[in-house]
Amino acid sequence: MTRQTEQAWRTTNREEVYRGRVRLVDHAVEFADGTRSHYEVDESIPFAVATLVIDGDAVILTRQYRYPIDRWIYDLPGGAGTDGETPAEAASREVEEELGLVPNELVSLHTFYVNPGRAAWPVHVFVRDSGTRNGTPDRSDLSEQVRLVRLSVRDLDAAITSGEVVDPALLVARAAAAVRGFLPPLTPAAG
Repeated sequence: MTRQTEQAWRTTNREEVYRGRVRLVDHAVEFADGTRSHYEVDESIPFAVATLVIDGDAVILTRQYRYPIDRWIYDLPGGAGTDGETPAEAASREVEEELGLVPNELVSLHTFYVNPGRAAWPVHVFVRDSGTRNGTPDRSDLSEQVRLVRLSVRDLDAAITSGEVVDPALLVARAAAAVRGFLPPLTPAAG
């Protein structure tokens, strides 16, 4: 892979243009040649987390209704981190809030950006490596109707192959877990 030395854009001003569940910030930028422009960036959260919980030859996922795409999907327990919270702390908190499980140990699996062209926050993906204990789920957010689902790795792979799995964090976690030896390689569905 060839890497060229390229100059970064310079931010000359930042202005919040919208704040709700999403926070948009307009950046006034200057390119290396002196040209100026504006670039809107999603700065809603400091970071996001997601955790792949492995339980023997199965995975424990969440099943949630996702309003923007008007469907129930499989995804990983996860959500937004907060200022002052480490990604591992946020991941542990989210597993407990969504699944009612407290992971004994989390291993960092991968970090990626869902939309690096528009969102400034990374997604830190973890894998639960050594058991869980019971915790207390948080059901206070009515927009989060979370169901715990246990799928065999084979069924997860079939759902990925068929296109049923659309959550990017789950796709990244499955691939990274295979590469790192936590799960076997992805098995295409028989067909």
